[in-house]
Amino acid sequence: MTPKPYFVKFETPKEVSEAAYEVLRQASRTGKVRKGTNETTKAVERGTAKLVVVAEDVQPPEVVAHLPILCDERKIPIVFVPSKDQIGPAIGINVPTAAAAVMEAGEGQQILDQVTQELARIRGQK
Repeated sequence: MTPKPYFVKFETPKEVSEAAYEVLRQASRTGKVRKGTNETTKAVERGTAKLVVVAEDVQPPEVVAHLPILCDERKIPIVFVPSKDQIGPAIGINVPTAAAAVMEAGEGQQILDQVTQELARIRGQK
C-alpha cells in the first residue's frame, strides 16, 4: 500500500469514497457544485460548502494541502477520495479535478447526510 500524502488526515473507507462520488454526481445534476481547488477554497472560506471532496493523488500535494485545515476551521466535512480522475466525470467534466465542493446536494441530500455521519464517526474514533 502506498503511503498517503501528508495532507490526508484520515483513511476514508472505499464505500464512503464511492458515496462521495455519488453525492457529487447527484449534486451536479440536481443541486450545485463548485469545481476545482480555487472554487472549492472560496466555498469553504465563505462557509457555503456542505461537503468537500479532495483527491489523494494530486501533484504537487501543496495544491490542496490547505483544504483540510480550512475545512476543520469552518467545521465543513471533508472526504478524501483516491483519484482526481473520478472527481471530474462525477461532476460532469472531462478533466481530472483535484477538489470539488457540494453547495446544494439536490437529490443527493440523503447520501450526503449518510456520508457526513460516517465521516463524523471515522474522525471521532481518532
